[in-house]
Amino acid sequence: MDWRDKLSGLKAELPEGEEPEVIQNEGKPKKQKDPLRVELDKRNGKPATLITEFQGSDEELKELARVLKLKCGAGGSSRDGEILIQGDFRVKIADLLAKEGYKVKKINFK
Repeated sequence: MDWRDKLSGLKAELPEGEEPEVIQNEGKPKKQKDPLRVELDKRNGKPATLITEFQGSDEELKELARVLKLKCGAGGSSRDGEILIQGDFRVKIADLLAKEGYKVKKINFK
């Protein structure tokens, strides 16, 4: 029995008629007019990527932070219009934000 047979067996066990919930992002920020600032910061001697000047609700900020933390595979926090991601992910985050439709102002890039 190879992996294809096992996968087919698992698919057969799934309940029918239930579609998994798919979150679709329109890729267009609703309230963001000014560019987001992406910069490197040092917190207790460790690198941290800081995204500032976010305009929008706290829920939108938390959702964007969740997506960025997930894509970078790192921890972080979000509050008061700022997102902090643990580690140096400036380039990756700038690319992700640009793909989402945000304007990005790069600070302290090499």
